[in-house]
Amino acid sequence: MIKQTKKFTLAATQRGLNGNAKSWIIFTLGLLTALSPFSIDMYLPAFPQIARDLHTTTGDLALSLSSYFTGLAFGQLFYGPLLDRFGRKKPLYAGLLFYVLASVGCMLSKNLETLIFWRFLAGAGGCVASVASIAIVRDLFTTEESSKVFSLIILVVGASPLLAPMVGSIVAIHIGWQALFALLIIIALLILAAAAFILPESHLPDQTVHLSPIPITRDYVSVFMTPQFAVYSLAGAISFAALFSYIAASPALFFNFFKVDATTYSWIFTLLAAGFIGASQMNIVLLRHFKSLQILKGALCAQGMISFLFLVLIWNQWITLTMVLSLLFPLLLSIGLVSPNAAVLAMAPFTKKAGSASALLSFFQMLLGTIASIGVGCLHSESLLPIGLILIASPLIAGGIVFWKKLPDQLA
Repeated sequence: MIKQTKKFTLAATQRGLNGNAKSWIIFTLGLLTALSPFSIDMYLPAFPQIARDLHTTTGDLALSLSSYFTGLAFGQLFYGPLLDRFGRKKPLYAGLLFYVLASVGCMLSKNLETLIFWRFLAGAGGCVASVASIAIVRDLFTTEESSKVFSLIILVVGASPLLAPMVGSIVAIHIGWQALFALLIIIALLILAAAAFILPESHLPDQTVHLSPIPITRDYVSVFMTPQFAVYSLAGAISFAALFSYIAASPALFFNFFKVDATTYSWIFTLLAAGFIGASQMNIVLLRHFKSLQILKGALCAQGMISFLFLVLIWNQWITLTMVLSLLFPLLLSIGLVSPNAAVLAMAPFTKKAGSASALLSFFQMLLGTIASIGVGCLHSESLLPIGLILIASPLIAGGIVFWKKLPDQLA
């Protein structure tokens, strides 16, 4: 009787959301999802200053970015079961507070090794924001609504690459790079407050979810063994790895290869981010005429063709700054179309295990992105060929998975 009452209460909460309430919820979910991009994009323009102060190079400093990605990847596996066991909000609060403490450590770091350590912990804490956001979307919205909701969330997330690099550049120049982490702490606390006052508890605690390693592993295995999840989570993550490669390579690419200054870099980053953001709005329009699977396949084909052209130009040494920007813009746009559609297709089969599925989905995305970013950071090459090879590999492998594996068409 108690369980039935709880389910009824939760269902009533979901049905009772009016348009205004849904708008605020989507906006808050966008803020949650934007925390990690903000944590990345804001300190990229300060790489030369941070490298100088910590007596290292921008190439080695990229390892602090990879350590953040690593924390994001593995932290998500930890939070997935917690979100199912204790509801969405309590683990969310705990993770955000952990992120705040780790960011204090980043701010006080005196050498590269310490910064790498604290960035790992910040990723492990902050990752709960995106995992909880995906799970809450699955809780509150239908499969048909979810693609549009994810696209709207990406629109909010778009403020990160548009604003963060410019803010990071200004703060680093006029105050110092340590102030960047102080600002991230303030942002995280504001997001926590917004989540507390605006988000409903969309999933009541489930005492049947076990937190010991064997049941957790069994749950993740059962999620991954769902064919629809396996195909679209892996394809989306592999495609998204190209974005991580670009982010990891961008400081060395633009600062060292093309010799731009921090302000110019911020404008370049903002311009290219517009492609990724524009894709979210394009996706909403496309969903009126096409299914998610059709958009996904088309975007993967576009990503592959653009990456191939990029590789050809690099191979023949015809590359210029203008040419790089003109190719990266549509490339990021195609990735922006792949991501929300792959996510909604992967999450569609789940209701009870949405938290674990969300965590595993994000884990694959971050793990493969981390591998790609570490590969870029460790190459230390003055040639653009390594980044070109990684960019072409992502859509080829992701497309191969989607086009090779035939699935029932009912949710596509």
